[in-house]
Amino acid sequence: MFDPKKLEEIRAVLEKAGPAEDTDAPETGSGIPIRRLYTPLDVSGLDYSADLGLPGRPPFTRGVYPEMYRRSLWTRRQVAGYGTAEETNQRLRLLNEAGQTGLNIVPDTPTIYGLDSDDPLAEGEVGREGVAVDSLMDVRDMFEGLDLSKVSTSIIYNYPTWFCMYLALARERGLPYEALAGTLQNDTFAISAGSKSWQTTPRASLKLATDVVEFCTRRMPRWNPVSLAGYHFREGGCTAVQEVAFTLGGGIEYLNSALGRGLTADQVAPRISFFFDAHNDFFEEICKFRAARRMWDRIMRDRFRAETPEARRMRFHTQTAGCSLTAQQPLNNVVRTTIQALASVLGGTQSLHTNSYDEAYALPSEGAAKLALRTQQIIAYESGVTRTVDPLAGSYFVEALTDEIEARAMELIGKIDRLGGMLAAVEQNFVQREITDSALKAQNRIDRGEDRIIGVNLFEEPGEEIRIELMKIPLELERKQVARLHKVRAERDESRTREALERLEAVMRAGDNTIEAMIEAVSAMATTGEIGALFRKVYGEYKDPGL
Repeated sequence: MFDPKKLEEIRAVLEKAGPAEDTDAPETGSGIPIRRLYTPLDVSGLDYSADLGLPGRPPFTRGVYPEMYRRSLWTRRQVAGYGTAEETNQRLRLLNEAGQTGLNIVPDTPTIYGLDSDDPLAEGEVGREGVAVDSLMDVRDMFEGLDLSKVSTSIIYNYPTWFCMYLALARERGLPYEALAGTLQNDTFAISAGSKSWQTTPRASLKLATDVVEFCTRRMPRWNPVSLAGYHFREGGCTAVQEVAFTLGGGIEYLNSALGRGLTADQVAPRISFFFDAHNDFFEEICKFRAARRMWDRIMRDRFRAETPEARRMRFHTQTAGCSLTAQQPLNNVVRTTIQALASVLGGTQSLHTNSYDEAYALPSEGAAKLALRTQQIIAYESGVTRTVDPLAGSYFVEALTDEIEARAMELIGKIDRLGGMLAAVEQNFVQREITDSALKAQNRIDRGEDRIIGVNLFEEPGEEIRIELMKIPLELERKQVARLHKVRAERDESRTREALERLEAVMRAGDNTIEAMIEAVSAMATTGEIGALFRKVYGEYKDPGL
């Protein structure tokens, strides 16, 4: 037994003592004060059964599966996508040969915004930050030689267009939709307030996202129809606490929208996945993951009366923090990524993408991408951290910080509720303001030297010469992609395409589910830009309320 009075006396002395070396701020990135010493006093209110429990059981604080990595490691997913579909196909094959266990594909900027590669606004951006996806032809070439029934494909895209092209390809190959496994990011709020990459209004985007949720719930039991992308909020500048609150706030809104389609929480929630950032504050990130799992369990239990464990457990993908990578001393990014990846694993992630050290300059080179994958593999096979489930459980510091993150995130969710939910909070610019304010505060701390970044404001190397291999996208690939698009338009049955687009427009105006009609449209070679233009025509254009 411990003597509470004695512990408090010891801690009081330590709190007054000055540090030997001021190497770190006395609070987390979310502004949570950190004590010099944690004792049983800090977790005196912890109820093991209610707050921790066993892995694989509610409240899932300790992990969503009983054996976690002792039974199966996380999925190693490295994001791929550049140039045309053919180049991306080559990168996917390379990563698969190197031991990747899932496909993660990102589109280029024009595709994200619903523009074709020959749109004047797309000039200079085609294939630069991802793969150009103009039509079903591109999706055919991207997955050439890959068995869709044997891979799990993550499509990092927030509208149904590319997803419908994937389904059209499966249909061409004679595969039933039920055989397909994967995830569509499909997060309205992440694009409206985080990455700011919308094609139409948040309200219309939520409607389209719910179309995917409804379709997959009824037709595709192995597909995750939405991945709540807290990553984009965090990359935009929010804190760990805000990332949890905004992500779960979005989940509440999606479930309410799905329930409006006659579905139940127990039907929908098991296929909702989450996508978090892993940043530099090692323990805050670990505790963030643990708190988010517990919060989601309680939200599903108390708000939605979910009855099955599958509906209450939070499964999530993690990506290391792109915004933490520096152009200065870029090889330091290998160390940053390793720390972030380790936090993801100790926090219980189900899949992981590790950023490459050269991404402050360009898309990853082949060597950098392979090294990023090897980072995961070294953690998995050499570090020993997978030998037991949730090895940090019971730490006074970890449990106290987990509780504090949960309390602060729930308080912020309460504010969102009072505004009318996540959609209303985005439409009223609340979420955007919160992210902007946090980003500004963080930058000010860096400028003042309070937050130290090696190579940027500490241990700088003025005049350093950067000698690393960079991925370069030749202009020829843009011209090649535009030529492919023109060929598709020239060879398609134009009357069939027009008729399919007219049917899709009619479905949209009627307020019905758009997925079947969109599959038919892309099968008739309707393009990303044509469908994006239809979204804007029917649902309207959106302008950032903060501008």
